[in-house]
Amino acid sequence: MSRFNVVYGLLEAIGFLSVITVSAAQTDVEHAKPPQDSDSVVVTAQKREQNLQDVPITVSAFSTQQLQAAGVYDIKSLTILTPGLTVTSTSSEAITTARIRGIGTVGDNPGLESSVGVVIDGVYRPRNGVSFGDLGELQRIEVLKGPQGTIFGKNTSAGVIQVLTEPPKFEFGGKAELTSGGSGIRGGSVAITGPVFGDHVAARLYVAKREHDGFYDVQTGGGPRKVTEDENQDFVSARGQLLWLPTESTSVRLIGDYTDRDESCCVAVQTRLGPTAPIIDALASDSGLKNPANPFARQAFINRPTPQRIKDRGLSGEVNWKLPALNGATLTSISAWRQWDFVNGLDADYSTADIWYRASDGRYGNSFEQATEELRLAGQAGRSQWLIGALVGNEKLDSHYNLSFGSAFEQYYSLLFSQGAAPTLVSTVTGLTPGAAYPLDAGLQDFFDHRSRKYAIFTNNTVSFTSLFEGTIGLRYTSEKKRLESQYTNVGGGSEGCAASRARRPIVDAVFADAPAGTAANWFNFGCGTFADPAFDSFSSTQEISDNEWSGTAKLAYHLTAQLMGYASYTRGHKAAGFNLDRERIVNQALGAADPGSRPDTDTSFPAEVVDSYELGIKSVSLGGALTLNGSLFYEKFDDFQLNTFTGVAFVVASIPEVKSRGADLDILWFSPGHSFSMQGGITYADTRYGNFTPPPDTPATLPGNQMSLAPKWSGSVSAIWSRPLGERMRWSVSVSEKTVSSYNTGSDLNPAKEQGGYSLINARVGVGSTNDHWMVEAWSENLTDKDYYQVVIDAPLQPGSYVAYLGAPRMYGLTLRVNL
Repeated sequence: MSRFNVVYGLLEAIGFLSVITVSAAQTDVEHAKPPQDSDSVVVTAQKREQNLQDVPITVSAFSTQQLQAAGVYDIKSLTILTPGLTVTSTSSEAITTARIRGIGTVGDNPGLESSVGVVIDGVYRPRNGVSFGDLGELQRIEVLKGPQGTIFGKNTSAGVIQVLTEPPKFEFGGKAELTSGGSGIRGGSVAITGPVFGDHVAARLYVAKREHDGFYDVQTGGGPRKVTEDENQDFVSARGQLLWLPTESTSVRLIGDYTDRDESCCVAVQTRLGPTAPIIDALASDSGLKNPANPFARQAFINRPTPQRIKDRGLSGEVNWKLPALNGATLTSISAWRQWDFVNGLDADYSTADIWYRASDGRYGNSFEQATEELRLAGQAGRSQWLIGALVGNEKLDSHYNLSFGSAFEQYYSLLFSQGAAPTLVSTVTGLTPGAAYPLDAGLQDFFDHRSRKYAIFTNNTVSFTSLFEGTIGLRYTSEKKRLESQYTNVGGGSEGCAASRARRPIVDAVFADAPAGTAANWFNFGCGTFADPAFDSFSSTQEISDNEWSGTAKLAYHLTAQLMGYASYTRGHKAAGFNLDRERIVNQALGAADPGSRPDTDTSFPAEVVDSYELGIKSVSLGGALTLNGSLFYEKFDDFQLNTFTGVAFVVASIPEVKSRGADLDILWFSPGHSFSMQGGITYADTRYGNFTPPPDTPATLPGNQMSLAPKWSGSVSAIWSRPLGERMRWSVSVSEKTVSSYNTGSDLNPAKEQGGYSLINARVGVGSTNDHWMVEAWSENLTDKDYYQVVIDAPLQPGSYVAYLGAPRMYGLTLRVNL
């Protein structure tokens, strides 16, 4: 089916259902806006409470019941409910990326900020990976599609995931949950809320502990790794809150949270073995890699440990004061501090041969510290609803970047370029004693001290021209200064091999005189990569960048009837400029990596990403409020899109001149009479492509004109909940959630070997409990059909023709007991 027919078909469906809605209207046009009743879905997508059907934005909103029924307790598991949302992880859960409509930022490089902003209880999180822990007791999650930077943070060029947790209550209540299941699943949570001081102070405390065994069996070879499984779960999380109502017009909400994770994560498995596999096998202390590759046997081959240690904590205070002036306008202040620390280890060659690794003793990791203050003043004057605000913030990022040689690196280098014949070729070429060119545990150890100071002023205003017709204007000015201090170091003689090869280039040329053309150049590309270039010996640099940008939105909404609203919007979004936190260098193009005069690039900055987004949509309610149907068409054009690519040895950030995303969203929500059955679902079609451009150096030549990676054209979800009495005192419930996506490429270079076919995931839950909800026992399964699929496929580093993949989670199942006081 052509793109035209696809979009036309969606338009036809939207139009047909709109006609049904109009014909079912029961209310005069003069009373056009739908009433706020018990069936209304309230969102805060424009920083004020509104009926979902009155907001001229594509929003998917999920209640506590829907989230619990689908097994959603973090943002990654939210994908089962949200069409157009993709979340993937690679070498750790801290390297997690959210994408909306095919647009997102690869999370492996901490210098890049997120295209999809995450806001939890009003506090913006600086990177996606910082926000992927247990979210606790959830009140609601809203997924806003398209750029939202006018009132949500500064970097929301693709969308926002807004999380609202359950606040304290002045009625005593408590909850407990206990879960056990296959794969060693065990865990639980306890929550309590109630008054502390009369009707002025209330509190809430939530504590959770969750564990499961690893999803992978690990063959460790000769070690030093001892752990024989990977991608386990072991964390504890707590959130405490105080709500203080000093007066009838003032509220103060204080929140403190803490999460501690100590896990092994994450390994990748071979999907295809290239010609280097026999060399890997020869160097491994065991039998080496499994041939042919069998990724979904979940058998990993790594000899180095992969500990994942994450600590996330923060404090925030929100004050709302309804002023006696300005017609009762509300002044809001949100003050927040957050600290996030991450340490990881990695077997960088993904094999039991000891070639490359990232140290697991703290030499590889990141630490974020963030402090923000947001002030908003919002009110109403006649037919206008207005909001003005300001945001100031400081962010400090310390990044420790490590890559070390294993005991077999030099031998592997020799065998690779001698076609398996000469294990001491490196020594012969460099003139160094065996083992001295690339010593064990030598390598790079870089430090990046990244500081950011920002401020923004913004406004968002809605004017009702008539009772049916309204317009919204939003504007934001963001100013940010970033400073990066970089310290590059080759430790333990990590650059000796490259220096010796360059000094003895005539010998290199002579050794490879009869080899295929380009072999000598490849010798230097391998052994003189940025990770071993002596130009980085004890080199430091300081960079600064200022980024000042206007963004904004203009929307028009018209209520055709009480049940039908149409809207049109334009939004300009902005994603800040930044620095690549990896090694970049300048070399003589004629000499390439053989250039003895190569030097570090002291400008690793990249420009801001800007998006212009256009949207046409309708929102409708019919069947007496039981059926909600919303649809939209969108077109988004990105300039200087920030693409993060992995060259096999380093991350490179390239500014892609143009990316376009166009398509349609359709969302539906339906309740049966009495709410014994409910269904929520949607479809997203997104044609998200690179423009036609000349690829810059180190950028794959396959990109221009093609669909972006990790961007399925079609995705759809449906979630249904049934609940019926079972006698007088009991009831049963069944919930099923399903997500289907079309095929997509998982690799940033769009290599066909990294293609993932279309697939469906199903979560299901069956429960029996009391009619008063005091208790319930549920049997559940996630990925019910045990669907095998790739999250991301990458080139196996230093192994031409071989690929490894990070897999999606297998089937999980268990029993959960819930008790409510």
